[in-house]
Amino acid sequence: MDYFDEQGCVILVDKPLEWTSFDVVNKIRYSGKFKKVGHAGTLDPLATGLLILCAGKKTKQIDTFQAQEKEYTGKLVLGKTTPSVDLETEFDGEFPVEHISEEDLESARQSFTGFIEQTPPVHSAVKVKGKRAYEAARKGEEIKLKSRTVEIKEFDIDTSNFPEVSFRVVCSKGTYIRSLVSDFGKALKSGAYMSELRRTRIGEFSVDDAQDVIELADKIKELRESL
Repeated sequence: MDYFDEQGCVILVDKPLEWTSFDVVNKIRYSGKFKKVGHAGTLDPLATGLLILCAGKKTKQIDTFQAQEKEYTGKLVLGKTTPSVDLETEFDGEFPVEHISEEDLESARQSFTGFIEQTPPVHSAVKVKGKRAYEAARKGEEIKLKSRTVEIKEFDIDTSNFPEVSFRVVCSKGTYIRSLVSDFGKALKSGAYMSELRRTRIGEFSVDDAQDVIELADKIKELRESL
């Protein structure tokens, strides 16, 4: 790939655990001394997987990539909750799971397939009065987020390690997997948090074709210095 083409370039990165999406953007921008680099869809720090970066004139395509369907795999655990619905925050609730049957799990799964209403997590990048929701949440401020309609095209679950549930989700733009996990737990008259999340696909782009960010940054830096 010509990373320094005057028309810009599209770069597929496998985001590491605990990196923010902006950490990845800044690493690639610095390594190539690009004037403009952006990403097509945020991944939380505790999520891994496909991050599409656009550099130069290709940044004009970011909205197009963001609008495409996405696929995720991950794990949720029933019976406990955290404020952030993942392991970024401490546990704040414990709930029974003994009453949950296989039929209950399947019924809940089906209820979250198709067009559904969901509210973004308070620990999210959604803006409220010009401020990121997670910034207000971390300060203990009370915030109200509006619900939105999203489409869950596919929702597969594996309950063989119950109360841990492995899942695969194919969904539309704007879907929050943490909200899906939280609502899934509530539908089962329990609670749930997400222990693992990986984005495996955006449209036709697969994480299998993505590169390690450190190796990629070194490669781009070497190419830049050789010009």
